Amino acid sequence: MLHGLLALSPNHVPIDKLTLGQTALKALFPVAAYLALAPVLWFFFRRTWRELDLAAHEHQKKTLAAGTYNYRPAVLFVTTALVLTLQEYYGGRDFYSEHIKPALNVFEVEQLIHAGGLGRLINVKKYDELYSFGWWAFNRVFGYTVIPFVVWKLCFRKDSLLDMGLRARGLLQHAWIYGLCLAVVLPAMFVVSRSPDFANYYPFYKHASRSWFDLAAWEAMYFAQFFALEIFFRGFWLSGLRNTLGSGAIFAMCVPYCMIHYGKPYLEAAGAVVAGIALGSLAMRTKSIYSGFLVHVTVALSMDLLSLANRGALPKVLWG
Repeated sequence: MLHGLLALSPNHVPIDKLTLGQTALKALFPVAAYLALAPVLWFFFRRTWRELDLAAHEHQKKTLAAGTYNYRPAVLFVTTALVLTLQEYYGGRDFYSEHIKPALNVFEVEQLIHAGGLGRLINVKKYDELYSFGWWAFNRVFGYTVIPFVVWKLCFRKDSLLDMGLRARGLLQHAWIYGLCLAVVLPAMFVVSRSPDFANYYPFYKHASRSWFDLAAWEAMYFAQFFALEIFFRGFWLSGLRNTLGSGAIFAMCVPYCMIHYGKPYLEAAGAVVAGIALGSLAMRTKSIYSGFLVHVTVALSMDLLSLANRGALPKVLWG
């Protein structure tokens, strides 16, 4: 979501309407952005990266001296490959349309014959898009939390899942970082919100303006998948690799994190690299995923509400 701002500048032009020079400029823009932001990231997080590298070095020495093998990277990488593959082939809205929607139609029709069943709670015609996003969000939450947590506890029973950035201790102490991130992002978001592309892009759920129920249901799903995403990439990944790769765990995490944005605008996918480094470093510095999650959902909700407000489409009724 943070990096989505990069893809929605007021002068955004579809790629097929760009000249060759403009296309090259757009393609190379992330390189210039990376070079400009690298000193900023280094200034804020160099101490955290150094501490991670020292801790990993000591852990590796102890592992080698004991003659043991660290299975955590192997388990983590294989689990990640499985999770992302399952989501790609079974967790999308296309799978919902082909397999889940027909089943919902059957439940709904059976209600006409046998009243009182689950079908009375289903209205495919009205909530088809919301159901499809529900399937998408469920798969993200299940894939990013249940699968890795179960696998990890089966393989490493002595590890605490709370150590995957889930401890709330010290959250208030680092609240200023949350405020600083918003101070940087929110002004840019207000500028970008004037773009026609912004209004057409957000919210993803196009019936969010129909009622406050639609909007609330969508945001609940949206927030849930953001929380699961933070657990997976900034909790599971960094906790599992910090003692092996040190600060390199943050940069390794950016690879799959960037790749899950493929299919979105180019600049948004490229911006995921910077967002991944910043949020990953923040999670390692605070030993918590909550700051990154709060930044994500605050920006996400603000972008949806601004988009609706700018086109006069905020809900006017409680129920559609």
